[in-house]
Amino acid sequence: MPKFTYTARDRQGATSSATLEAPSRRDALRLLAARGLTPLRLDESNAAAKAPARKPGSAKSASAQPVPEPPVAASAVKLRSRERLPFLQALHDLTSSGLSAGEAVRLLSVRLKEPALRALCGGLWERLSEGAPLSRAMAAYPHVFDASSVNLIAAAEATGSINSTLGRLIEHLTEVRELRRQLLNAMAYPLFMMCVAGGVIILFLTYLLPKLQVLFTSLGGRLPFSTQLLIGASDLALHYGIFLVIGAVFFLASAWRWRASEAGRAASDAWLLRLPVVGSFVTAQTVLAISQTLSVLLENGITTVEALKMTERQIDNRVHRAAFADAIDRVMEGESLSLALGHTGCFPDLVIDRLTVGENTGNIVPSLKDIARNYQARVSQQLQGMTRVFASAMLLAVFVFVGFLAFAIFSAVLQLSASFKL
Repeated sequence: MPKFTYTARDRQGATSSATLEAPSRRDALRLLAARGLTPLRLDESNAAAKAPARKPGSAKSASAQPVPEPPVAASAVKLRSRERLPFLQALHDLTSSGLSAGEAVRLLSVRLKEPALRALCGGLWERLSEGAPLSRAMAAYPHVFDASSVNLIAAAEATGSINSTLGRLIEHLTEVRELRRQLLNAMAYPLFMMCVAGGVIILFLTYLLPKLQVLFTSLGGRLPFSTQLLIGASDLALHYGIFLVIGAVFFLASAWRWRASEAGRAASDAWLLRLPVVGSFVTAQTVLAISQTLSVLLENGITTVEALKMTERQIDNRVHRAAFADAIDRVMEGESLSLALGHTGCFPDLVIDRLTVGENTGNIVPSLKDIARNYQARVSQQLQGMTRVFASAMLLAVFVFVGFLAFAIFSAVLQLSASFKL
C-alpha cells in the first residue's frame, strides 16, 4: 500500500508532519480529514508501490472495496450568489460541532437535498479531495463566492480560525441581505400603486371615455375645455398609443444600455449624488458598505491595503469608488487611513473624527462596527421616509386624476343639459 508524507494543521492551529498508508491520494486526504487535520502538503513517498492490476475475472475482489458516491456535477445546475449564505451557514454549523472544514463539505455533499447547494458542495468536495484548500476550491466558483469571501477564508486557513471567521462572514452577509430585503420591501408598495394607477388611467382613456364621447356627441353642444382635454388624450392613446409604448420602451432600453457603460454609469451616479434626498441616501449606503466590509476584513487579519482594495469592489457608486481608489493610493504612500478616507468625500466629518480616534487608540475595527450599526439604522430610516413620501405622492396623483375626471364629466353633463333646455 502506498505511503504518503504529509504536513497538516490540527483544529488548534498546531502544525505537524508524519506519514500514513492509504490506497490512494484521495483516501489519504479523507483519513486526514477524519482525524481533524487540514493538509498543507501531501506527497506520495513510494510512488513505485502500486496496487496490482486486477484480472478480468476478479469481480468479487473489486466489489469488496466500497466505491464512493461521485459528487453531484456542479455544471449541471446553475449556481448563483444566493447559494453562498446557506452554504456558509451549514458549514459553520458543522465546524462548530467539531468537524473539519473538509469533512463538513463532504458530509454536506451527501446530506443536503436542495439541488443547487448539493451540487455546490459536490464540486467543492471534488476539489478538496484532490488536495486543494477550501479557499482555492471556493475561488473556482466566482459566481457564488466573491473575492472578499475567498480571501477571508484563505486568511482563516492560514491562522487556523475557520469557524470564527465563518461566523463573522455570515453575520456580515446576513446584514447585507437584510438591507436588500428592506429596499425591495420599501419599493414594493409604491411600484404596486404605480401599476394600479397606470392601469386605471389606461382603462378609462381607452374604454370608458370613448363610450362617454359617443354620448356627448349625440347630445350636441360645445364641451368644456377639461372634457375636450380628456377626449383628446383618449384619441391620442387609441390612435398613437402603440407608438408611444414603443418609443418609451426604446427610450428605457437606450437609457439602460447607456447606464451600463462606464461613462454612463459615472455620469448617472454623479447626477444621483446631486439630487436632494437621493444623494444623501446614496452617500449613507456607501458609508455603510465601506464600514461593514472593511471592519470584517480587518478583523480577520487582512492587511489594510488588501482590505481597502477588496472594499473598493463593494462600492456601487462610481464617483465614490473613484474617490476611494485615490484614498487607497494615499494609504500606500504612507498616509493614515482616517486622513485618506477623509479625502474621499464619502464620509461626513463626524465619521472621520470617530475613525481618527479609533485609529489613534488602536480600535479602528470597533469604530468601523459602530459606524456600520449607526448607518444601517440611518439607511433603514431613510428608506422608510422615501417610501412614505413616494407612496403619498402616488396616492395624491391618483386622487387628483380621479377628481379631474369627475370634474370634466360632470361639467360636460351640466353644460350639455343646460344647452339642451335652452
